[in-house]
Amino acid sequence: VWESELSEGNLIRVSDRVPQMTPEQMVQALVPPPQFDHVSFENYKPDPDHPSQAQAREICEQFANRAAKQTRGLFGMRRKKAAAIKPGVYLDGGFGVGKTHLLAATWHAASGRKYFGTFIEYTALVGALGYKHAVEAFSGASLIAIDEFELDDPGDTMVMSKLLGELVASGTAVAATSNT
Repeated sequence: VWESELSEGNLIRVSDRVPQMTPEQMVQALVPPPQFDHVSFENYKPDPDHPSQAQAREICEQFANRAAKQTRGLFGMRRKKAAAIKPGVYLDGGFGVGKTHLLAATWHAASGRKYFGTFIEYTALVGALGYKHAVEAFSGASLIAIDEFELDDPGDTMVMSKLLGELVASGTAVAATSNT
């Protein structure tokens, strides 16, 4: 119950609320959480006892720089300046090592239309929009950032594999994190 509703004496049950979002609003909401609004590669502090953290920062920074250099060619299709550009980067590791920080820093460094969400948010969005409309919504994006990528549900795995395959084939870069 909201404070304004209490002061007016109008009690509304949560079960009576019917929040609604348009598909466009759902897609636009795919941004890093507020605590990652100001992260960057520069303010990521790798643990000196774990050199892989500094290496992960370097890989993400190079990936973001290469992805930012992608250009559009004839008919608006993505064209890569160098055939060697990898379509994605994947960070795995334990809790609290900075994977989400680096993913958000990659998102902030990328140019163009980009999205940031958890694996669960993306699969829920595909369910809400339908596969065809999800592909349309994300087509042409420069970057899809996926936090907490999970492959423990075969159906979700198949849907996301197909979706990401289509997007990568059209030039979208993918960055993902996982604990497993």
